[in-house]
Amino acid sequence: MIIRKRLAAGTCVLFAALTMGLTPVGASAADNPDGQPTAAPKVELVLDVSGSMRARDIDGGSRMAAAKQAFNEVLDATPKEVELGIRTLGADYRGEDRKVGCKDTAQLYPVGPLDRTEAKTAVATLSPTGWTPIGPALLKAADDLDGGDGSRRIVLISDGEDTCQPLDPCEVARDIAAKGINLTIDTLGLVPDAKTRDQLSCIAEATGGTYTSVRHTDELTDRVGQLVDRAADPVVNPVAVEGAKECTGAPEIKPGLYTDRETFGEHRFYRVSVAPGQELRASVSVAADRAVNKDYGVLLRAVTEHGREIVRGSEAGDGRTDVISTGLRYPKPEQDDEAAAETVCLQVSNSYSAPASVKTTPGLPVELTVDVVDAPSAASDVAAFGLGRGWWLLGALVLTGFAAGVLWGWISRWRVAVWRTN
Repeated sequence: MIIRKRLAAGTCVLFAALTMGLTPVGASAADNPDGQPTAAPKVELVLDVSGSMRARDIDGGSRMAAAKQAFNEVLDATPKEVELGIRTLGADYRGEDRKVGCKDTAQLYPVGPLDRTEAKTAVATLSPTGWTPIGPALLKAADDLDGGDGSRRIVLISDGEDTCQPLDPCEVARDIAAKGINLTIDTLGLVPDAKTRDQLSCIAEATGGTYTSVRHTDELTDRVGQLVDRAADPVVNPVAVEGAKECTGAPEIKPGLYTDRETFGEHRFYRVSVAPGQELRASVSVAADRAVNKDYGVLLRAVTEHGREIVRGSEAGDGRTDVISTGLRYPKPEQDDEAAAETVCLQVSNSYSAPASVKTTPGLPVELTVDVVDAPSAASDVAAFGLGRGWWLLGALVLTGFAAGVLWGWISRWRVAVWRTN
């Protein structure tokens, strides 16, 4: 038994050693290769403190009590690198003057390094009071988060519709997104009705955020905590760019992630430089952040400066969808002579249309991803059954398994021979 355990352990060690030896050393690269300090992520929690927050329909307590408990737990768990602030709406004015009530938004705790005790003390003083000026609060919150290159996120928690029309909070969110300041708005509805759910969903969709319906305190705590943590670990901050109506004069962009706005049925152009022996990879997503008519599509074309099409990618839809995407690849072959890099124009087009009652401005959100890599050789420029460069690892594992099997078989035969001898 002891011999068997030792042999099994030895085989596992051998397999692990071979596998580790084949693992690429640079698999865990630093998040910031330039060595420059990244800007701190910023989050502002925007809390509805209107009179309806007195309703006692969340786990036997009031909506306000659930919000306070959630805030206290989230503040305790906020990552130290996150700069967090708190803004309220409807917290101060108790009167009936609509004009005054629609200005009732204030910053309870400034966006910056978090003092948990001070922030909790500020939250404890809140009492459900007045109106629901969501639109004005979002405008002020965007100003609170202005400046810096780090990720920025607004988390809006409300239990009702905005009461300060005609300043439509959906239009406010679209205007914020159109500024290209990389600000995401996530919304949470406390025991929401259909109208509240539709409005909060619209706000979130306009900026690429999320909407969550909440009916229990632990759900609120978990979701707000997730959103704060997400801000601390952003994926990529897109760069705002404005495409041109023609290839001539289009902005020249480098590999990266870009955002733009495109009106219904518009064409926009961007220029990318591709050298011989490189491959251009591009993808585009267009979001329907409002109601649209059926039958639509998105087209991404790579064309020369003279308008000749090189390659295209397209996608179509029928019915309401949030995002529609397509992409393309263009490998530029190497040449014997050192030819200059080629300027490729990327054309992004859409065939969306909207009902007469829907505003068409600002345009639809566009996200464009561009990458230029070394072009694959002719021999490897195949699908490789979906494995790509993973073939080498698969081959190494097969050889390792074969070697381990042969070794185990030899040891087993030796043990049997020793047993028969004894």
